[in-house]
Amino acid sequence: MLYKTMALSVILGFLSSEFLGIATGGLVSAGYLAFFMGSPARVVSTLAVSVVIYLVTLLLQKWIIIYGRRRFMVVVLLSVIFTWLVEQITHTGAIGTDIRMVGFIIPGLIANDMLRQGIVKTLAGVTVVAVLIKLVMLTGIL
Repeated sequence: MLYKTMALSVILGFLSSEFLGIATGGLVSAGYLAFFMGSPARVVSTLAVSVVIYLVTLLLQKWIIIYGRRRFMVVVLLSVIFTWLVEQITHTGAIGTDIRMVGFIIPGLIANDMLRQGIVKTLAGVTVVAVLIKLVMLTGIL
């Protein structure tokens, strides 16, 4: 099932980018979010950490020249760091809800597209594509 979800994510993410001009936070991000929609707290926390990474990167850009591959590396590293921090906090049982991230780099991929096209477009794109993927998987079309 994960293979079908990822294939749909790549196809729908590409179509969204080509025909609508809206990136979905990396071609696989929407698929992973769709796969974990049974745990809405994880999806919401992943999107929230993406916004935090976006804001931290904007802050860092005031002092460091960050663009291209360097910016991509920064958002991925921040994603790994913030995901690890959330894992440590939830592992201690300080929070009763499972708010772990969906993957270690998915928040960074989403934040990278936020830096390119803005928060609203990226969140709308990844959410719509994730819901479409979930609907297709639930209907059993594939």
